[in-house]
Amino acid sequence: MKTFVVVSDSHRNRAALDRLDGVFAECDCIVHLGDLSSDGGYIRGKYPDKTIVINGNCDIDKLGDDERVTEAEGVKIFMCHGHAYGVKYTLSRLAEEAKANGCSVALYGHTHCPRTDEIDGVKLINPGNLSRYSQNSYCYLTVHEGKIVEKIVNL
Repeated sequence: MKTFVVVSDSHRNRAALDRLDGVFAECDCIVHLGDLSSDGGYIRGKYPDKTIVINGNCDIDKLGDDERVTEAEGVKIFMCHGHAYGVKYTLSRLAEEAKANGCSVALYGHTHCPRTDEIDGVKLINPGNLSRYSQNSYCYLTVHEGKIVEKIVNL
């Protein structure tokens, strides 16, 4: 079993990131989906061996990847910020890209709205945001023997 904590759109709200230190410490992998990747770098400074940083549309300092594919327990996961796929308007382009990369899961941010959808066999997960200006949330993701279970957690 592998556990992920997925966050996005922290926009320099390091206090929210610090509140997650306990869950960051116990999980296998931390994913910051951009805006701001410098916040992802802040997390990586504390947990260098298990943090993945993705760049977002507001990231001047590009401290991560624009996109990334990882595999855990037989599940391929596509990661991006989402802006390049127009996720504020449709999720179909993101689902197509994930599928083209052989992934059954896509993690994305950008909209600040937590949600889980499924399109054409691809599970699409947005953890919400950790900014100062709205309800904060993250996603706790468990992957075990080819199956994935996600839980959106409100702070």
